[in-house]
Amino acid sequence: MAIYLVQHGKSLPEDVDPEKGLALEGKEETVRVASTARDNGVHVSIIKHSGKKRARETAEIIASILAPKPRVEETQGLNPLDDVKILAKRLTKEQDLMLVGHLPFMQRLLSYLVTGSDDRPVFKFQNSGILCLDMDDKGRWLIKWAIMPVID
Repeated sequence: MAIYLVQHGKSLPEDVDPEKGLALEGKEETVRVASTARDNGVHVSIIKHSGKKRARETAEIIASILAPKPRVEETQGLNPLDDVKILAKRLTKEQDLMLVGHLPFMQRLLSYLVTGSDDRPVFKFQNSGILCLDMDDKGRWLIKWAIMPVID
C-alpha cells in the first residue's frame, strides 16, 4: 500500500476568488506533476480532498489524468489545523490512497507518519507536488519518492 500526499495547487488571491480556486499556474503545475506520476505507473484507488475549492480542483485534475481514473471524494480531517493523529488512525493498508490538503496539515501528517511526532519537519512541500509514502515490512512509513513542480 502507498499513500500519496499532495498540497493543493497554487490558488487565486481571495480578492479575485473568495473561495480561492486554482490559479492558471496551479492548474498547469498540477497537470504536469500528475502526468509525470501517470507516466511512471502511479495508480490510485481513491483521492480524498478537504472540500476546499483549491483542494477539490487539484484532486479532480489529478483524477482526470491518472488511469484507471480514481474515485474522488471529500473527507473530514484534511483542513489546515486538523489533528493529524485522527486521520493517521483511519489509514488502512488495503488500498492506494491519495490525500489532497493544505499546509501545515500535510507537513504535520507526514512528520507524524514518518517520525511519530507531528512537529519534526522531514520534507518541504510544494503546491501541486506529490509525495509517496510506503509502509515497510515492520509497519513503518517511509518516503519512497516525490514529484515536485520545481526543483530549487
